[in-house]
Amino acid sequence: MTVELFEISERFRGPPRSGNGGYVCGRIAKHLQGTVAVRLKAPPPLNAELRLESTDEEARLFQDTTLVGEAKRSQLELEPPPSPSYEEAQQSAQGFLGFSQHTFPGCFVCGPERNPADGLRIFPGPVNESSTIAAPWTPDASLADESGNVKSEFLWSALDCTGGFAVLPLPAGLAIVLGELCATIVAQIAPGELCVVIGWPLGVEGRKRLAGSAVYAASGRLVAKARAVWIEVPLNTWN
Repeated sequence: MTVELFEISERFRGPPRSGNGGYVCGRIAKHLQGTVAVRLKAPPPLNAELRLESTDEEARLFQDTTLVGEAKRSQLELEPPPSPSYEEAQQSAQGFLGFSQHTFPGCFVCGPERNPADGLRIFPGPVNESSTIAAPWTPDASLADESGNVKSEFLWSALDCTGGFAVLPLPAGLAIVLGELCATIVAQIAPGELCVVIGWPLGVEGRKRLAGSAVYAASGRLVAKARAVWIEVPLNTWN
């Protein structure tokens, strides 16, 4: 078993007091190969020591004795829609719902309050009035690993919020938070590379809203894909 200690900094927040779900899932899944499903069990705290215990088959993230999230190797049967062009994604982003109404405007991934080179600033909007949403994304240099590629946790981050916006809007007084994310990364991208991120709805099961998401290179090459389970919660739980 491998043990890693780390903290989630304010930069990687989703809701004001907890880590972005996709980022945290990516950190939990980081040492597992292939397709990985991560389930969040508690809000991931900011600026607190966390302990990640991992083997080749599974990983668990703890704060002291509290289980924050767990990951297992999995399978993902999901065929993403084809990517719109980068220019089409730029046009789609003009219709981003979060520009007029955003539950967590400081979110690392989709928060319009975040500055370039700080947040990812992924703002997906409708593609030709379809149920698919898309946004352009150019990863910042600060997201690179030692080999010069974008770190896997930031691909998980991009997959997160884009799927969430695909299952909006919500009734008044409700928010959605990530319950589970199953993702597979099939290619690498470098900082500065033009990318397109898409999301689409997969259905509703009670309080659960299901979504797919994918990251493409601007050439149309698939980089990563995911299936998410979002949970409806009272808005005042998170603000």
